[in-house]
Amino acid sequence: MIGAGPRGTSVLERLLANWAPAGPDATLHVDVIDPYPAGPGHVWQPGQSRLYLMNTQSFYPTVIPEDPDLAPPLAGHTFDRWRELQRARPHSSLTAEERAELSGLGSADFPSRALYGRYLRSTLEELLSRLPAGATVSFHATTATAVRHAAAPGAGCDDGRVRFDVGLADGAVLTVDSVVLALGHLESRLNPEQRGLQAAAEEFGLLYLPPAAPADVDWSLVPAVKPVLVRGMGLNFFDAMGQLTEGRGGRFLSGQDGRLSYLPSGREPLIIAASRRGTPYRAKASLAGYYPEAVTLRYCTESAVAKFAEAGIRPAFDHDLWPLLHRDALWAYYSTLARSQPAAILTEPKEFLKALEQALRPHAHSTAKWEELVDSVLDVHVRAAHRLNLLGLAAPLAGRSFDSRAELDAAVVDYLLDDARRSALGENDPVKMTIGALHHGRAVLKTAVADGGITDESWVAGLRGWFESFVEGLASGPPAVRAEQLAALVSAGVVRFVGPDPKFGVDRKAGTFMAVSPWVGNGPDDDGGDVVTAVAMVEALAPANKVAVNDSPLLEQLLAEGLVRPRIMMTVEGAPVPTSGLDVAPHPYRPLGANGSVTEGLYVLGLQLSAVQWGTAIAAEARPKSGPVYRSGQRTLWDADEIARAILGQ
Repeated sequence: MIGAGPRGTSVLERLLANWAPAGPDATLHVDVIDPYPAGPGHVWQPGQSRLYLMNTQSFYPTVIPEDPDLAPPLAGHTFDRWRELQRARPHSSLTAEERAELSGLGSADFPSRALYGRYLRSTLEELLSRLPAGATVSFHATTATAVRHAAAPGAGCDDGRVRFDVGLADGAVLTVDSVVLALGHLESRLNPEQRGLQAAAEEFGLLYLPPAAPADVDWSLVPAVKPVLVRGMGLNFFDAMGQLTEGRGGRFLSGQDGRLSYLPSGREPLIIAASRRGTPYRAKASLAGYYPEAVTLRYCTESAVAKFAEAGIRPAFDHDLWPLLHRDALWAYYSTLARSQPAAILTEPKEFLKALEQALRPHAHSTAKWEELVDSVLDVHVRAAHRLNLLGLAAPLAGRSFDSRAELDAAVVDYLLDDARRSALGENDPVKMTIGALHHGRAVLKTAVADGGITDESWVAGLRGWFESFVEGLASGPPAVRAEQLAALVSAGVVRFVGPDPKFGVDRKAGTFMAVSPWVGNGPDDDGGDVVTAVAMVEALAPANKVAVNDSPLLEQLLAEGLVRPRIMMTVEGAPVPTSGLDVAPHPYRPLGANGSVTEGLYVLGLQLSAVQWGTAIAAEARPKSGPVYRSGQRTLWDADEIARAILGQ
């Protein structure tokens, strides 16, 4: 087992759960290799800052399956159940910080990543305390550097089976029957632009922090008071924001008007934030469950998308799948609008919804015209100010220009406060329910598009080309408190923004980093853009999840020696393009070698499956107490179970 984070832990758990010794002398031995502590692995280390929050609530994650069709687990619970048990009777090994967080953490609250790491570690410890007869586990706190077919069979093992020699960084070699690659997040080589910025930083004595897991970054290197450019306003941005503000002694205060204010410590830098949209991800809505109960998919359902495969059709994303989810998003918005803001409807809400339902109904003869039909209904029934611009939700500054940076900052604050207000409304806000429909649909699409479920062309141009970034900016955001905090930081003069479509470079005369947005000027007579400069630059981005550029000696060796290869897809123009993940044969997932043959005995789980699964960065979700249970929710655990049973010959 190479990788001891959540996915590696899942395979170990499934191996032990499925282990049925054929006789009293049967044995199962598992070697687990990871330089980071087993259970939490790299990302979820329990010792990291508690300012790093998960972007899912307590009721969501699990490393233990709950599916009755799988072998029952030997030990462990979902995170939420573990949280309840620890609140009632804290384990003696919990630290004071962990106990304090647990005491105030509810099912709908957002835990720290450190606490989730403690859950993973506790679950593994409980599992190891209940090892079945004949099963043993060894942990190697080092890095695997090579996997090759064994040079010769081991003693007493001349049975014709393929075996592997696994080389470790400490010089040891393990000879094993099977290898599972559960590598998780890996460092990546910088792209040409990033290498240029890094070289300029060395030349001019600037600070450049490349993409990295936030917990790996030494934030003390960022100088106080001076301007620092932060590129990216996704989830990593909020991690950087927290470390450079609260992490330096600043405090957020609640005012009588309900708005937050920020009391600086004086040690903060001036954070100048930039992203393509010019705004951060939208915040999560306040909901009782992971999916809003007020939203039920009508069109993009699991049964609807399954009909393509049943008919022998390989659908295209833009032509076949997106129109179904688009309908659900529209229905979620306008049905919520009619319920929560009836004054926005020019006619009787029931009359409007009946007409809208008829317009949205898929008809074979009107597939290309349905959007026009919907628009005609909206023209009659909905006030213009309340019409939905769906794609515009992810680009709130699109089409706007700003005479000054102060004007831009004010516009972003308005967006942040409006978004937080909508989050607080939860199921009564039309925009958040539109996003809720997209979130439901994402769960359906994960199953629909997996394992070649859509054409290569639409995977490249549609699903990964535009939809992924669109839906992540809406449905994968932080807790709403982060939007309120960011607005407070702008008001306190700690954060400013560059603007949409920024360009980055180095001012070689001044010896500084620079950034400029074409939509932000110095005033009404300026058309060159207001250039901002900084002595430090932070890439608030995760390292690229692309096997061809991952900085991993093991992956480099496997690729170079042909045991694995990246998956190639064809664009609509017929051009081959390498994808982000490995080429694999299902099920279970085994990599294809350079010659196209399956590398038996070698298995892949997790992020390196991103060319055959979509949304691989999201771990398994616990079964919801109410609402739909999507097949994709525990897909990772099913994958782990398939691997375990294949290894055990079941």
